Amino acid sequence: MGLEEYKGVYVYAQQVDNKLSNISFELIGEGKRLAKDLNTDVTAVLVGSGIKNLADELAAYGADKVIVVDDPELKDYRTEPYAHALASVINEYKPDIMLVGATAIGRDLGPTVSARVATGLTADCTSLEIGDFPMTPIPNQEQKHNQLLMTRPAFGGNTIATIACPDNRPQMATVRPGVMQKLAKVEGAKAEIIEFNPGFTPNDKYVEILEVAKAVSDIKDIMDAKILVSGGRGVGSPENFKLLEDLADALGGQVSCSRAVVDSGWKPKELQVGQTGKTVRPQVYFAIGISGAIQHVAGMEESDIIVAINKDEDAPIFDVADYGVVGDLNKIVPALTEAIKAEMAAK
Repeated sequence: MGLEEYKGVYVYAQQVDNKLSNISFELIGEGKRLAKDLNTDVTAVLVGSGIKNLADELAAYGADKVIVVDDPELKDYRTEPYAHALASVINEYKPDIMLVGATAIGRDLGPTVSARVATGLTADCTSLEIGDFPMTPIPNQEQKHNQLLMTRPAFGGNTIATIACPDNRPQMATVRPGVMQKLAKVEGAKAEIIEFNPGFTPNDKYVEILEVAKAVSDIKDIMDAKILVSGGRGVGSPENFKLLEDLADALGGQVSCSRAVVDSGWKPKELQVGQTGKTVRPQVYFAIGISGAIQHVAGMEESDIIVAINKDEDAPIFDVADYGVVGDLNKIVPALTEAIKAEMAAK
């Protein structure tokens, strides 16, 4: 493999029902940061049917070019045709770096494609950097420069691993939604579009979609919330979450929770914050009755302001909190809610 042939940062621009997923914009933003260190550009790869009209939106968030693979076989996500599309783009255009969102689709697509193009893949990354590998020089071993250093939690979040792929290309990673930041949108941007179609011949790996049954839910995505009131096992019971809901209503925020709450069946998985849940970046994050295990902190530590309420003064959550209150949440939360309501009424 001639590694020097591989150039540029490529991003898989996930779309569902002809609507771009937010992770696409986050990856473009991160791709631009990496591309600056490599003095290269960012190309978004858009796969689907009738999706060319989405290219300008990708340009508005920073994509320098958009490769469009448009074919009727790509109307709905299926592993085989989508993997064929993305692997064909990689083999044709030879990107140095290929980023995919660690969504339900990306976790299926990324590993399949990496195997087809004979490269490695680091899954569920929380940080990406350009640097040297090995990071610390080793005697009698070549230190390679301008490598993608991919960092991810390992062993249940108890350690952090930084991984590189120095001998194969592209360097591939899936990235957790909500971890990277998208750039400000540039209205009126126009994409430089490259149309590419490798041809699709259905085979015995093409599944047939008989019906699409979409779950109906009125739960708002906690990743979009500016204020989150999050509860843990320390809240005590599902009924006690009414205290948190009242506080969230007073603040114009939304309730979320820890994994322990989901495992207990108190709240649905969609509201879980943490390493096995969602990564959030609200302006204000209330951690109520949450001990602060590293797996939870990994999903909320980038919040602008963190307020912790816990009866255990030694709880790890206080190590990351900007403001902490030690005491009984059953007394503190209602008092805080009433104070906020009174303040709002006075305005």
